[in-house]
This record gives sequence, structure tokens and C-alpha cells, in this order.
Amino acid sequence: MKIDLLFVKFILVGVLNTAFGYLAFALLLFLGLHYSIAVVLSTIAGILFNFKTIGVLVFKNHNNKLIFKFVAVYTLICTIGIIILRLAELVHINLYFAGLVSTVICALISFILNKNWVFKV
Repeated sequence: MKIDLLFVKFILVGVLNTAFGYLAFALLLFLGLHYSIAVVLSTIAGILFNFKTIGVLVFKNHNNKLIFKFVAVYTLICTIGIIILRLAELVHINLYFAGLVSTVICALISFILNKNWVFKV
């Protein structure tokens, strides 16, 4: 069975990016920000960090002009994250746990969009 090296790199870099994004979200939530603001701010910080790590380390691409497509992907990811957290809030699921689940779902969507649309590998 052949494992796609690109996917393995994405997962490894994704672990770093996910940890960065979730820790930023959890810190902002802990500091008392509303979950939607915490998602937006942690997403903005994550976009800048992730663009370089994913672009350079995974897709070997240094083209900074792709930031606009990358931002579009993360705008969608941010929206999905807020929707998941709102649903969790409505059914009284812990927002820290919901943020973790949301991160996993959003990471999968992100790989598909980055590979096939942003960096076109």
C-alpha cells in the first residue's frame, strides 16, 4: 500500500497548525471572548501561520499571491467553525470540546481545498 507523501506532510504540518489554532482559540475563549470572536481572531492568526507552513513545507510553493485563495478557504473554514460551535452551544455541548471537533472537520475540508484549488498539486 502506497501512502501519499503529500498527505503525510499535510497531516504533520496540520498537527502543528491545528495545535496553534486550537490553542489560540482556547486562550481567547479562556480570556472571556465570545466564541465567534475567538474563532475569527484565532483564524486570522492561523491563516498567516498556516499559509507559510502549508505553502512552503507541504506544497513547496513560495507564491505569496496565493494568499487570496488561501484566505477564501479560511473564510469558509471560519464560517463552518462558527456554525459548529453555535450548534454545540444550542445543545449544551462544551465549547472546548466542540472547538476540537470543529478543528478536525475543518482540517479535512482545508486539505481538499488547498490541494485542489489553492496550490493545485
